[in-house]
Parts: sequence; structure tokens; C-alpha cells
Amino acid sequence: MKKLILVKSFFVFVLLTPILFFGQVNFQPDSTLIYKTTEEGQLKMDIFKPKKHKVTDKRTVILFFFGGGWTGGNTKQFYQQARYFSENGVLAISVEYRIFSKHKTSPFESVADGKSAVRWVRAHASELGIDPNRVIASGGSAGGHVAACTGVINGLDEVGEDSTINSIPNAMILFNPVIDTTEKDYGLKKVGIDRKIEISPCHHVKSGIVPTLIFHGTTDKTVPFENVKRFTELMNESGNICELIPFEGKGHGFFNGSFFRKSNADDDFNITMMKSIEFLTKIKMIIN
Repeated sequence: MKKLILVKSFFVFVLLTPILFFGQVNFQPDSTLIYKTTEEGQLKMDIFKPKKHKVTDKRTVILFFFGGGWTGGNTKQFYQQARYFSENGVLAISVEYRIFSKHKTSPFESVADGKSAVRWVRAHASELGIDPNRVIASGGSAGGHVAACTGVINGLDEVGEDSTINSIPNAMILFNPVIDTTEKDYGLKKVGIDRKIEISPCHHVKSGIVPTLIFHGTTDKTVPFENVKRFTELMNESGNICELIPFEGKGHGFFNGSFFRKSNADDDFNITMMKSIEFLTKIKMIIN
């Protein structure tokens, strides 16, 4: 396995040298905007633009939702991934959503904000320079859950928003996502026993869900690997495209790269990014 990782890392180094060493860079968004105003406050998007980006472009856009158990976290978690995608021609956005520590809200409000974010970028496609039919939802852990819910869960759209604009993304890339909110996974205490399957993606799989790529550590003690394996099987049985890439012996948050820690985390970061680009190219969400 170690040799395989080294080979893949070298391949990434050869092709993508300018963005391999982002762990040593202080990432900053190119701009920040407000996409939603709630009773608990305004919510922002941090924008990472490709070089020479113009509003007349029709680029793919990817939305990243940070992790933190719907309680903590911030948009900086996915700055490294966002800059990687922007360097590869994709408009990348790290999205703020309501969390308990700051807004005293539940996972249900987090999901509503995720849907609002997808709808907002579609409504403002001409201003952002993006293709409204190539919107990718992504995120890690609880943020992976928010992203998954935009593509799987019906309802929870914010009251007063334009429902004629679709809040479902065109594809999803999920990093160790919370995918079952019942006793079998993480989050039951936060969603409540009476609503335990309402926003549990595993319990709402049906045909027609958008293509999905999942990265998950096999020894994750926060979100069991079994959960994403089961979700992937349910997706494929329903005729959907869903690929699961396991990371042997890796735990929760393995994908964060040297922006958060050292050791071989950059190898994992690079592999997830390379596989993401490959997947999106294969399903024609990224057009060379």
C-alpha cells in the first residue's frame, strides 16, 4: 500500500507541482460574499477563483461544507481543497452554515443552509461565471452530511426562497460523511430520537440521486466505515453512480493535509484531490 501511495504521489507531483505543497501556504479566498440572512445572523461564502476568471465564463463550481458535528468548525477547513480546485479551473466556494456553538441551531438548520447555498449559486450563475448545471456539493464529516442531504433529502428548503430554482447539486464528493443519523452512526442525540431518519441519507436512497464519490478511512471511530459501505451499496442497487474509495487504516479527518497536520497527510490529500478530478471528469462535470 505504501509503495502505491508513493507512486500516486509522484504522479501528482509531476502533473500538478504548483499545488502540491499547499500545506506550507496561508490560504486566503479571493473574495467573500453574503448568501443568506437568517434570524441568527448572516452567512458567508469564501470564493476561490481560477486564474483569469471572468463573469462570462461557464465554469464548474464546487461548494465545500466544513465539519464539526454541526456544533463547531469554520470555512477555513476546506481552503486547501478550494484552492486546489481553483488552480484546476473550477470555481470553489467554502460555505458557512449555521452551527450550534455560534447560532444555537440544530442539524436541520445546517441542512437548510446547504440547500440555500446550492440554490443561491444557481440563481447567481451569471454573476459568478459558473454553469448552473455543473454544481458540485462537497464536505467532510457533518459537512459531508450537509452536502449529502442537498442531493438526497427532500424538503427542508428555506421558507421564502424561490422554489423554482433547484437546490439539488449535479454531483457530490463526500469526505468521511455522517450518512446515517440513527443508532448505527453519529448524531442521534443531535437530531433527536423522534426525527432520527428525517435527515439520514441512508434511509432516503432512491433512484435518480446524482453521481457521488466518497472517501472514508476504514478505521474511522467517529463515523463507522460500515455506514458509507452500506450507503454505497444502496446507491448502486438503486441504479445510481456511487464510488467509495477506502483509505486503509485511516481514521476520521485523514484528508485534511498538512494545513492541519504533518506526516503523510499530504499523500492522502493529493490522492483525494486527484481522484476527485478524475471522477468529475469522467461524469463530465469537468470538461477539459
